[in-house]
Amino acid sequence: MQRTLFIVVALLAAVIAAVLFIVLRPQPSANVADPAKGARFVIGNPDAKVTVVDFSNYLCGHCRDHANDVFPLIKRDYIDTGKVRYIFRDFPFGGQENVIRAGEAAACAADNNLYIEYHEALFRAQLQWAGFSGEALDNYLADLASQIGMAPATFSQCLKSGSKRAGVLADQKLAGDLGLTGTPSFFVNGEKYTGQRSYDSWREILDKALAGQASGNDQGGASSPAKP
Repeated sequence: MQRTLFIVVALLAAVIAAVLFIVLRPQPSANVADPAKGARFVIGNPDAKVTVVDFSNYLCGHCRDHANDVFPLIKRDYIDTGKVRYIFRDFPFGGQENVIRAGEAAACAADNNLYIEYHEALFRAQLQWAGFSGEALDNYLADLASQIGMAPATFSQCLKSGSKRAGVLADQKLAGDLGLTGTPSFFVNGEKYTGQRSYDSWREILDKALAGQASGNDQGGASSPAKP
């Protein structure tokens, strides 16, 4: 009788333990931010196996180096071949009104299907407009637009409307929600990578993602820390 009672108590305890484990174990948050959700600027095959989300700052030197030296190779070998979908997002730091304005300008260029061209032009001219603000900045951004074939009047009207600011600020908030602390920051199929890295490093990351393997090792590259 005692042996039977002991077995029943042991089984009951095991059942209770299993129930408590299921009820009390940490649950995945339903509010985890999606780095790709609501993206405004997307290039590449929408059905690509790999999605890269790029959070950059137009006055970040490491972002400039990525945009000028590495991105064109990624575009040539992975985006243009249909292997990768690439998303651009703005990450202005606190107090960087000129970077917010640059993001607005790039969005105006996107309305004319010239986002990539303007994005790259902003980085190439980074040191020229970095100290500008107000009307001087707007005039420079309009001149930059004319250099890539946009009608200055159309561009200036878009920029002055302020209609693109909300999109830039939404990207900035998303960066904060994702816990990003510097630029450039990237997500490859949801896996975070920080800092600028060589094309060889990118090729390794993308090839593993295409093979269905997670890199699992973000050693980090050179980055610019976000400042309040």
